[in-house]
Amino acid sequence: MAAFMRKSLTGLVSSGSRCLSVSAPRHAKVSVLGAAGGIGQPLSLLLKQSTLISELSLYDVANTVGVAADLSHIESAAQVKGYVGESQLEECLKGSNIVIIPAGVPRKPGMTRDDLFNINAGIAKALADAASKVCPEAMMCIISNPVNSTVPIASEVYKANGVFDPRRLFGVTTLDVVRANTFISELKGTPVTQTQCPVIGGHAGVTILPLLSQVEPSCTFGDEERAALTTRIQNAGTEVVEAKAGGGSATLSMAYAGARFAFALLQAMNGAKNVVECSYVESDVTDMQFFSTPLLLGPNGVEQNLGMGTLIDFEQEALEKMKPELTGSIEKGIKFANQ
Repeated sequence: MAAFMRKSLTGLVSSGSRCLSVSAPRHAKVSVLGAAGGIGQPLSLLLKQSTLISELSLYDVANTVGVAADLSHIESAAQVKGYVGESQLEECLKGSNIVIIPAGVPRKPGMTRDDLFNINAGIAKALADAASKVCPEAMMCIISNPVNSTVPIASEVYKANGVFDPRRLFGVTTLDVVRANTFISELKGTPVTQTQCPVIGGHAGVTILPLLSQVEPSCTFGDEERAALTTRIQNAGTEVVEAKAGGGSATLSMAYAGARFAFALLQAMNGAKNVVECSYVESDVTDMQFFSTPLLLGPNGVEQNLGMGTLIDFEQEALEKMKPELTGSIEKGIKFANQ
């Protein structure tokens, strides 16, 4: 399996303009839907620094104009504009090359990702419908939870509007990779910026499967150690929710992960080679319709699905264990989209 193209976020921001092709959108318009929220604000701050973004378009139901004004004072090239409310959504989306959706309500203590479904599914459906009509060729990056269901919802919306391209629809699962890399580095003493762990499956609980057997640089894990670390990665979101004690969910680390994925996508769109990130996409790697694996990214989105490689017995058992939950989440999203 191809190794991840790993750089620090600073490196991705500063070096993004070096690998360009003539036909790719060097000066991209990126729209963030849900830009005034806990993820949207720090995500927009990070995006504002990219040399590959010329226009940063921020949308939310309230407070976006103030967020845009604040960001517009930063000494970077991207022009920022805020849009508020449904009547301004179309204008926000016009000409977008990438659309990122962190919109939705955050998870609170005692709340599962499934508890978020009814509210966030409706938000994801409405925003996907707008984007599919206004900027159907834009890369669509969905952060809104539950990702296991919101991505299938978006796919059904795009299909209904006759513009679905599976290469351009992504569920952003990068935070699972970021957490895995960080926790492995802490446990094994590997350099965190060089630690690479593919994470496959979905983006909730047991559907998150870090492939610890494929970590680079190679690490050895005992059976108990492997099981404990896998569980920690799967439950890391709950760890943050409980630590914040009612004050929110994982917003800052999610913003970092969302920006990392967006910067990687921008580089690939601009001709950079060997850009690999894990993401939850429509897939034929397993018998589940949507599945996260390492993807080789290119100018048109997914260039090649790199699959999941050879799994050890522990990972194969975990893959089988996730199937009922992930399949159910996918089916729930598809049903919601078509009702």
